[in-house]
Amino acid sequence: MSKEEQVIIGFRDLYNKMVWLNKDKMEASLKGYTPSEIHCIEYIEKNVDSNVTKLAESFYMTRGAISKLTKKLIEKGLIESYQKPDNKKEIYFRLTEQGKVIYKIHEDLHKEFQERDKAVFEQVTEEQYDSMISFVERYNRHLDAEIQKIGTDILGREKIE
Repeated sequence: MSKEEQVIIGFRDLYNKMVWLNKDKMEASLKGYTPSEIHCIEYIEKNVDSNVTKLAESFYMTRGAISKLTKKLIEKGLIESYQKPDNKKEIYFRLTEQGKVIYKIHEDLHKEFQERDKAVFEQVTEEQYDSMISFVERYNRHLDAEIQKIGTDILGREKIE
């Protein structure tokens, strides 16, 4: 098996193990919410003036899918929409108090998982971190270029040359 295959399989296995280990606690603590809903809540809390376009770009989903998702979150009382006084065209989202509670539960779970895995990360040198970060950035740029080759942007619009 090549080193490339080892890396790809290693990333896949790491991801699957993290999901499996965290699944029960996430489901128990955030019962009734999908991972997409939780990550949308997280994005809205961490990014000022979140709107459908920004969410779609961040999640690699269509604006239509994001509109459905945000509608569900509004119906569940987790987010609310607002407009700026100087821009009545654009609709933005922010968390409600209930949404902030869900965000906090999610963040606390992430901190708990990070604490569980801290022993591994304490052994990583600065040089190793720099190398991993460099690889992830390069791979991200490559995937962005591949997305552009498909001929559509993230929002599903035809690419304009």
